[in-house]
Amino acid sequence: MKTLQEFLEEQFDQEMMLAVLSGQRQKGDDIPSKVRIRPVEIRGTVCYQATAAVGQKAIHKNYTLEEVIIYVRDCLENGFSQLQIQGQHRDASVLISKKGRQTMKTKQHPPMEPVKIMAHNRVKQYILREGIPVPFLVDLGVMSEQGKVHQSSYDKFKQINRFLEFIEDILPALSREREITILDFGCGKSYLTFAMYYYLRELKGYDVNIIGLDLKTDVISKCSRLAQKYGYEKLHFLQGDIADYDGVQKVDMVVTLHACDRATDYALAKAVEWGAEVILSVPCCQHELNDKIQNELLKPVLSYGILKERLSALLTDGIRAELLESRGYRTQILEFIDMEHTPKNLMIRAVKTGKKKSVDELSRMTEALHADLTLEKLLYPQGFERKKGAPEP
Repeated sequence: MKTLQEFLEEQFDQEMMLAVLSGQRQKGDDIPSKVRIRPVEIRGTVCYQATAAVGQKAIHKNYTLEEVIIYVRDCLENGFSQLQIQGQHRDASVLISKKGRQTMKTKQHPPMEPVKIMAHNRVKQYILREGIPVPFLVDLGVMSEQGKVHQSSYDKFKQINRFLEFIEDILPALSREREITILDFGCGKSYLTFAMYYYLRELKGYDVNIIGLDLKTDVISKCSRLAQKYGYEKLHFLQGDIADYDGVQKVDMVVTLHACDRATDYALAKAVEWGAEVILSVPCCQHELNDKIQNELLKPVLSYGILKERLSALLTDGIRAELLESRGYRTQILEFIDMEHTPKNLMIRAVKTGKKKSVDELSRMTEALHADLTLEKLLYPQGFERKKGAPEP
């Protein structure tokens, strides 16, 4: 039986594309919750850059091959309980039980596009690269037929790539052993829906079935024609509202971008109901709390309309993230696109862990703010249970 050292030496080869350490067993403000490791080129030499997420900070450190193997081994033996490795021909995983038992697995898969090792501190290399025509980007007016990004669409091009980077981070949560279902609510013109399908199915080789939902008939018709044109057999567009949609019993990932006000809450609640492994949500127009918020201590600040609006929006998304934590998700609130383009630039990214967080502190805060929000009512129709040790829903 291989030792952990031997197993890591086999996996960290020239075909390794990404490794993710997660499941931190220790707590503390200076302890990373996750570490992403990728090969980078520095002055002509390949090394391994580890990016540790510590609170809202990302701390980078570069290692040689020998150093990164020792670093990963030490992380698994002294803190992290899970390692996921993506390679061009195989994936690998390591799980460490509470008693220290090590489970190491590998799984072969069809060859993927070789990873291009990025040069450190050079021009950013996007997942979808300028100069390489992508059919749906050409038809949607982002690229020319030669692959040149139109100047007026460059922000959209950056946004698409940023979105794909968020998906790249959660790939370990998506199964390679079966078809995965993704539901995109409020897909609109579907720039990101097409990009998601192209990236996951064409570039990464995942067996995906993606359903785009929108209320606009003309948008759905156009997107359906384009999907048929490209031969995207498992990309479907339907007219409908996520709150009423019952076309599937199980959804692996729910995407909801710029769903207005309480529509975001219905989408998040539906995702929890389906047991989605991943949720990506960019909320929009958070009016509900703005109409309800009351607090004597905050009254001097809440008297300023613009501050009340912005504070209500931030609190709404924070409460949503905490509610998802209480239902067994690890959540992050991330910057989706630069603030200079739009103030509505925060993404809630949630990955299912099954570990539920207590609602005691959250319930006290929402009571103090008079924040009886839609998502709370949907997830807790009987109200928060505050008794210590009471069973969670």
